[in-house]
Amino acid sequence: MANDNPMREVRLEKLVVNIGIGDKEDTYANAKALLEKLTGRQAVATRAKRREPELKIRKGQVIGAMVTLRGSEAQDLLKRALDANNNTISESAIANNSVNFGISEYIYFSGVKYDPKIGMLGMNINASFGRRGKRVELRRRAASRVSVKHRNIPREELHRFIEQKFGTKVAAKER
Repeated sequence: MANDNPMREVRLEKLVVNIGIGDKEDTYANAKALLEKLTGRQAVATRAKRREPELKIRKGQVIGAMVTLRGSEAQDLLKRALDANNNTISESAIANNSVNFGISEYIYFSGVKYDPKIGMLGMNINASFGRRGKRVELRRRAASRVSVKHRNIPREELHRFIEQKFGTKVAAKER
């Protein structure tokens, strides 16, 4: 069912790549270097919002590094990340207009070789999707409501978009 309305077209809004390091603060430099190597952008620190004594984490402690990409850079990196994940994602990875999946080791990316200085690090990829017109609700002047039907993308429509745009298979949830 092809829809000719350009406002109904699904598009990638942003891609967030996150590496969590936990309480090992010395690994932060490696995580930051890896993200900068993969994305070409400067990584920022993620900090703990609350104290977690059983995990040995203090409030405000650096617990990871992340990069946010938009536009063609986001599409290119998402394509590479899906390729590193064997062009398959599980059905449970799709929820609330987004796709979340992990890559256990960065050497699965094509063209990236193991760097002994960095070591072995995995990462989480979060791709956020949306439709045109979202700004109508977010803008400061003359803000207006956007219909829930327009705001929320049905899971099946997101499946089709990912399969068509990125050539990725969405695997059914196994029980």
